[in-house]
Amino acid sequence: MESDDDVPLILTWDEANSGLLNEEETERGDQNGGGNYDIVNNAVISTPGVQSNKTQNVSLKQSWEMNYQEAAIYLQEGENNDKFFSHPRNPKALAAYLFAHNHLFYLMELVTGLLLLMLSLCEAPAVPSLRLDVYVHATLELLALLLVGFELCMKLRWLGFHTFIRHKRTMVKTCVLLLQFVEAIVVLIRQTSHMRVTRALRPIFLVDCRYCGAVRRNLRQIFQSLPSFIDILLLLLFFMVIFAILGFCLFSTNTADPYFNSLENSLISLFVLLTTANFPDVMMPAYSKNRWSCVFFIVYLSIELYFIMNLLLAVVFDTFNDVEKMKFKSLLLHKRSAIDHAFQLLVSRQRPMGVSLKQFDGLMRFYRPRMSVRDRFLTFKALNTSGAPMLSLQDFYRFYEVIGLKWKPRRNREHWFDDLPHTAFLIFKGIHLVVKSKAFQYAMYVVVAINGVWILVETFRMNSGYSWSEFVPLSYIVFLTIYGVEVLLKIAGLGPLAYFSSGWNLFDFSVTVFAFLGLIALAFNMEPFYFIVVLRPFQLLRLFKIKQRYRNVLDTMFELFPRMASLGLTLIIFYYSFAIVGMEFFADVVFPNCCNTSTVADSYRQINKTYGNKTVLDEGYYYLNNFNDILSSFVTLFELTVVNNWYITMEGVTSMTTHWSRLYFMTFYIVTMVVMTIIVAFILDAFVFRMNYSRKNRDPVDNPEDENGIVFEVEVRRDEVLATLELYKQTSLTLSSLSSLAAVLQAMDKSEQTSLVYLGRRSRTKSDLSMKMYEEEIQEWYAEYSRECLLQGDENLNLDQNSPVADPAPFQEHQLNSQCEHHCIN
Repeated sequence: MESDDDVPLILTWDEANSGLLNEEETERGDQNGGGNYDIVNNAVISTPGVQSNKTQNVSLKQSWEMNYQEAAIYLQEGENNDKFFSHPRNPKALAAYLFAHNHLFYLMELVTGLLLLMLSLCEAPAVPSLRLDVYVHATLELLALLLVGFELCMKLRWLGFHTFIRHKRTMVKTCVLLLQFVEAIVVLIRQTSHMRVTRALRPIFLVDCRYCGAVRRNLRQIFQSLPSFIDILLLLLFFMVIFAILGFCLFSTNTADPYFNSLENSLISLFVLLTTANFPDVMMPAYSKNRWSCVFFIVYLSIELYFIMNLLLAVVFDTFNDVEKMKFKSLLLHKRSAIDHAFQLLVSRQRPMGVSLKQFDGLMRFYRPRMSVRDRFLTFKALNTSGAPMLSLQDFYRFYEVIGLKWKPRRNREHWFDDLPHTAFLIFKGIHLVVKSKAFQYAMYVVVAINGVWILVETFRMNSGYSWSEFVPLSYIVFLTIYGVEVLLKIAGLGPLAYFSSGWNLFDFSVTVFAFLGLIALAFNMEPFYFIVVLRPFQLLRLFKIKQRYRNVLDTMFELFPRMASLGLTLIIFYYSFAIVGMEFFADVVFPNCCNTSTVADSYRQINKTYGNKTVLDEGYYYLNNFNDILSSFVTLFELTVVNNWYITMEGVTSMTTHWSRLYFMTFYIVTMVVMTIIVAFILDAFVFRMNYSRKNRDPVDNPEDENGIVFEVEVRRDEVLATLELYKQTSLTLSSLSSLAAVLQAMDKSEQTSLVYLGRRSRTKSDLSMKMYEEEIQEWYAEYSRECLLQGDENLNLDQNSPVADPAPFQEHQLNSQCEHHCIN
């Protein structure tokens, strides 16, 4: 442990509170003169006279506390991928930074962004049941915008003006805020709404929220993929124009062909044909005149749809794959740079090569305030692979791998039933051997397969007029009993903790419980809950555990769920912006019996037709695809995304407005094509990555239900715990805070052992898979990173040596804060 007079290598505190986080280094005290350390103007000097030990200790404690806090901020910036230029540089900036970096502030950002988006429900054109008066929704908008302004003021306070104006996303948000604020005031004064296309920019406030970081990453990847996408898109449009000219020349003489009677209609028809929404209708007028005209359409679709569109996907996938790899590299090096910064703040002048437990504990008090003393100690032990008293920089580089571990003592017993009486032990031992055997597993697979076939037979009989109530109860009870017995056997053989630690077991248990609920619903005729019975076929998913490829597919699917949610939110944001534009230009445009001059008039027509003595309403429902409010707009845009008959909606709106309206629909199709192509590329990348990882790391898996994740093992000796307790008592920690560490001693006394083994577990993430997948490349990246840092240090040293007054003291901190900034992306 370090002595009480250990001085930080880099000081971030001075007595006047003016040198906090100011990147100045301090001079080393005279260690041979026997003087005390004092802090003056953020510098440590030795004083020969007698100093107050209390003043010295208070100053050093304050300096260490500030170092702990700044190191924690660096590590949080590395974890959250925040650029280091936003690091607070003075006490006022630190106060604003801490205020703006807490969950309540993040929640305020999220609620404010959602409120601004939801105002579109009650602004004209509003959802009829949610309409609000102008002064109400305008006042709510002003209040929300004031909160956004407050958020930006806090950001300005910690960033500083020059950094603030250089942050592009923040400046875009500021400009949009000013524009929205002026418009809201105008609406409030005039007491009436006007055309406000700028409402389409409101998602910017939500995207900038801390909780929407995944959405920002998706948008960044979309923009990074745009150059290659645009190249292929231009090629596609080039061929489309060529074929439009050719089609106009070939088919414009046919007066019965409305698709090629002008160059504009030819281009629009071929654009729609690219989506196959109007095929073969677009071909039939020309085909009826000349059968050889089909060659034109076959060649066009072969080139545009089957070649260039697939080429587009291939190019985007390749770009996406490179972007994903570079993003992982950038995040990895950014975390490494954050650890370098934090390490320099945690080492002392007396021991500059390592971080002691006391310093590590001080860091964790700021980085993970709710982590128990025991877990902080175990985390330190997990990092300390060398067994030395202090953490080296190489040990500290593993910080992000260890920090998320959940610690539990390892059971000394092999099985949960080892301490039971002999008879009970033999019974549960036999059950354990049964449920762990391959025969039991494959027997259950056979039962699940038979159950699946039986479900198909029952469904067929239902369609054939049989009453399924005559057959289902017996089969339902039989199979459900088998599944219930399986669950009970596994819980008894494996133990509750081991059973519920497996994701597959949780899935089996949940489906079985729902099946029992469905049986109860049938037995007591609880009609509203019949839908539970439909969940029975989910048992068939267990068959996918048999083959490794199926397990890879399911693992990929589960890993994709969080990312797919962020991609879905990204698509909704695009929907919102297009919906606002659509409402501003096309609200109340289409209605029943409109569009009489267009080729799609029948889809909007409502007429009464008489069949014998009966009169019925022949109704075209496409008038419901409108932009009269935000909800209707979302439904319409989703139908346009599916592209089936989307041209009917486009032509209907165009006939009631102007032919320039087609640009809106065509632009929406191109944008959604970009987003959907990115989604497909993401799914392909995730699956291919998983398959390549499986091929590269062929670890034998005896039981596909074993899911250990990442596991760290730490052995704790009694003398280490006693020494650590003494250290914490010297740091004035309360007895209640030490209870978790004292419980370790109690566990040792109870088991009459001098040591305990703890296991730290966490789920395996894609970052962990990437670390193994790119193991060789990572070493090259680290070597490149080290060379760049050394080169940057040499440049700084040359600048200092060429300066009129050489001051070597500030060099180390200057080098630290300037190194490798470009590795961060945000």
